[in-house]
Amino acid sequence: MGSCIICGTSTDGYICESHEEDVVFEFEGSHANQLTPGRFYRGSVDGFAEFGVFIDIGDSVTGLLHRSELDSRLESLDWDSGDTVYVQVTDVHDNGNVDLTWSIRQADREFRGSLVDTPEGDELPDDAEAPDPNERAVAGRPATDADESAVTTDEPQTDESSATVDIDGASESETDTSTERATGTSAASTADDGGATLAEPDEERERVAIDELESRVGDEVRVEGTVASVRQTGGPTVFTLHDESGTVDCAAFEEAGVRAYPDVEQGAVVAIEGRVERHREEIQVEASGLAVLDDEEREAVEDRMEEALAEQAQPEAVAPLAEDEAVDDRLDEIRDLAGLIRRAVLDSRPVIVRHDASADGYVAASAIERATLPLVRDEHAQRDAEYHYFDRRPLGEGVYDMNSATRDVTKMLDANERHDEKFPLFVFCGVGGTGASKDGLELLSVYDADRAVVSDGATNGETAEAFVDTAGTTATAIAATVAVHVDPDVRDDLEHLPAVSFWEETPAAYADLASEMEYDADRTRDLRQSVALVANYQAYEDKRELVADLLFDGRESLATRLATQFREKLDTALDTARAHLEQHEVDGTVVSVLDTDAFTHRYDFPPTGLLCDELHRRTRDDAPVLLGIGEDELLVRHVDALDLDAVATDVADGAPDADVSVGAAGDDRLTFLVGEREAVREAAIEAVAERS
Repeated sequence: MGSCIICGTSTDGYICESHEEDVVFEFEGSHANQLTPGRFYRGSVDGFAEFGVFIDIGDSVTGLLHRSELDSRLESLDWDSGDTVYVQVTDVHDNGNVDLTWSIRQADREFRGSLVDTPEGDELPDDAEAPDPNERAVAGRPATDADESAVTTDEPQTDESSATVDIDGASESETDTSTERATGTSAASTADDGGATLAEPDEERERVAIDELESRVGDEVRVEGTVASVRQTGGPTVFTLHDESGTVDCAAFEEAGVRAYPDVEQGAVVAIEGRVERHREEIQVEASGLAVLDDEEREAVEDRMEEALAEQAQPEAVAPLAEDEAVDDRLDEIRDLAGLIRRAVLDSRPVIVRHDASADGYVAASAIERATLPLVRDEHAQRDAEYHYFDRRPLGEGVYDMNSATRDVTKMLDANERHDEKFPLFVFCGVGGTGASKDGLELLSVYDADRAVVSDGATNGETAEAFVDTAGTTATAIAATVAVHVDPDVRDDLEHLPAVSFWEETPAAYADLASEMEYDADRTRDLRQSVALVANYQAYEDKRELVADLLFDGRESLATRLATQFREKLDTALDTARAHLEQHEVDGTVVSVLDTDAFTHRYDFPPTGLLCDELHRRTRDDAPVLLGIGEDELLVRHVDALDLDAVATDVADGAPDADVSVGAAGDDRLTFLVGEREAVREAAIEAVAERS
């Protein structure tokens, strides 16, 4: 029975079941069947093909990383042959073929441990062997002459006579004397968290801000801040420290695979002394001492960080993209939302954008993404930080229901448990405004996850830290204005986006702005239609690279091709729908009715909502109201203002057993029980005719 190298619990081997996915393995086997599916392995790029990348795992086994498993387009990868990459083995076939998937973690430092997978079993890496107790070492490296002034804070080692020995092998009394000579103080201050000690710094050694460490390589420094995360490797324990200027990894070595400072956890306010080194091309502090700060020292660090973060998070005052009264009236709320996003990035909290799986939802969320990613890259050194700290998750039904909220909370709790990841900020674009999302938003509030909503209708404004009502404009117009407050440097990238979001009657101010950016009416139409087509397929995937190609990278030929497909598919569906459109006249009002369950392709393009939108545009001169009746939902399209809540009440009165309710904001959708379809249909025709 051994102990887990990450959490220290008793287990068979070196890793417990709950932390198996937090370890990266070096493979020393010779056959594919010696690999363990589910494990993450360090490999190297062997070659490229149209369908993916071949990865060597160890010296004698090669697997295929199919292009569908990549989180970016194959041609956009910056990998070269021989580059080290990190992959997860998903399957090993009887014929020896190995299936791989891409790991979001692409550096040793991003895993919490490292082991060697051998035919005889798991082993610690050679470089993680426990050091000679008589050899001075800091963070797992051999001692250097520059370590003469380093002060150890690991538990003191003892020789056979039990005399305390410091890192130079001096006796306890010699250490005390030499420390007093060097610092003018008694030897060390003891932290309240369980014995970790840190000598008082030299009088001339001042605290160094993390963003200054690049120029201090080789120097002994003192840094202060909050522990953002802790991970255990096969050698040192790595504390990611965050101060008012940035983050840095600090490696503390107790012995191979043993947790240093076990009582120091995420969120602790600490001071660390050590040598600044460059490790795998990144700055790292090799810690010789760590202490948890308390009382006045802790408060001073917290106040300094809070003041700096509040100042950094405050958005600049920038002008809206164009003259839009609906946007101008909401600038205070827009700045508040932008400040929440900026603060989340600075606090190392992920930003999760939940958006409607429609053209407007995708374009709105992409505007926020475009502004947030540069901040993430500036704040976090890891090359894949943008995938850790920003995510878009479309909502196919346009409602943030309990299913969606439960998935988000599960991911959030798992990331917190496995990787010490902070709870994210959730930003909702085009969703979350109505009562249909209330339960989902309240589940997030149970865990104190921050929530910001950009949507039509203020029903659930009380459930969010920031709420921006989009009434009178589009989610994209609001989101693009939020984005330029997050990062004014992306303004030129976003000025054409509001015009893309309007299906008809684009305001002149936005049309003119897009035209100035060389996006005329035809080009914005093609973008709108191509994004709508893309949004329909795999609605629960963000499609970051493809949408970026369409909206920002000038791929006009791609947009034109997809828009052509959009129109061809839509026209075909419209021909079928018009042939089966029923018309009913009630008290002088003509109501068109389409059986969407029978005469639409529910699982292909176009989606029912978009089809009903276009069908109504083409028939509204003859019939001002269109009803699309499905198996358990009713879509209402109308020319004049219509109180959908009042219609829902009337329909519920006419079909009392149908459990009628209003769907997503801006979608004009009612839901009901399957068995009451005919009763709902008849009641709806009467209700909309009366209230039109």
